[in-house]
Amino acid sequence: MVENAQEKQKAAEKGRPRLVIATDNFLPRWDGIARFLGEIIPRLLEEYDITVVSPDYGITPLDMKVRRVLIPTSRKVYGDYTPAQWRPEIVKAAVAEADIVFCQTIGPVGWLAHRYARRLGKPLVAFIHSIEWELVPKAVDTPLLKKLGQTIMKLLTRYVYNRCDLLILPSENIAEMFSWQRIRTRKTIAHLGVDTKRFTKGDKDEAKAKLKLPKDSIVVGFHGRLGYEKNLLTLSRAYIRVKNDKKRILLVGDGVPELKLRLKRLPGAVLPGAQDDIVPYLQAMDVYVMPSFTETTSLAVLEAMSCELPVISSPVGFIQQYIKHGENGLFYETKNAFELAGKIQHLAEDETMRAKLGKAARKTVVEQFSWDKAADDIAAALRGLLKERAKKS
Repeated sequence: MVENAQEKQKAAEKGRPRLVIATDNFLPRWDGIARFLGEIIPRLLEEYDITVVSPDYGITPLDMKVRRVLIPTSRKVYGDYTPAQWRPEIVKAAVAEADIVFCQTIGPVGWLAHRYARRLGKPLVAFIHSIEWELVPKAVDTPLLKKLGQTIMKLLTRYVYNRCDLLILPSENIAEMFSWQRIRTRKTIAHLGVDTKRFTKGDKDEAKAKLKLPKDSIVVGFHGRLGYEKNLLTLSRAYIRVKNDKKRILLVGDGVPELKLRLKRLPGAVLPGAQDDIVPYLQAMDVYVMPSFTETTSLAVLEAMSCELPVISSPVGFIQQYIKHGENGLFYETKNAFELAGKIQHLAEDETMRAKLGKAARKTVVEQFSWDKAADDIAAALRGLLKERAKKS
């Protein structure tokens, strides 16, 4: 920490580097990338002058004290997602002013930022939020698009990420996966974090009362994008099998309209939409389920664990490393609704087990996941790349 402080002081004395963050997902559209940037940007402001290039989704609910470059959004909507328009002149102008470019995505904004960072000779770093060749095929509901999507995204990600100077990944096993796909760019790890002072257990009875849920109900919960890649249909089939007259299912987030309609038909379903503050909803849950087909770290799971929720998850991404089955959470076979129903049933009936798993889950998050540490690791990686470039010039 002392070394980091000294490095920051040296950077301040020399003049703050100009960091351009390019992203196709940003506030007020809440998702994992937006939440990540909402935590990291204020911490990076200690060392960098920051410009965020993103689609114009409206007024940001947080005052981040950064320069914003807003790209008009397209008239086309894909599921619940509205991409930015293809505006190369805007992105190029922002990248031209950068000392270093930090990309979060490879949509219209991210792709253009990659392109102009290379053309203009700017140091280029990408943070890996998702495994695109898994995400895209699972996010669509058409067999032909699933097959084509995986092939196209493998080629695209290999091309884009091999042209970066550095990749920052959220875990070692995701870094290995990218290496197996012949993505040879230098890699470094920065684990994500959770604000454990904010994400706490709270008063469950009070939280349920605020949401007008019965005090004695068993609330099965999930928060995140309501998309096909989250495998919520398996969760819905499992939930139906659970034998409990007072069961409720609380699904917080926005997503694919057709999928939302199907989920709303579940008995006891509560779908409040996307929320700026997810904590009161997590505090009202009794059992948390992450049924997803693909994840990297999954901020959603870490936030649930920080709130002392017993988590049942599919064995995907870095979740496989930080959840220990039977100790601080449970796993089930991804498409096995019968197995998932059995585990929900068991936790619904065993309050002691819920408490045991929940306490161990929070302990894991408190000990291993810190936004301050994540920001320090990212800042150190960016700083190191700038030093390398300075020596070469």
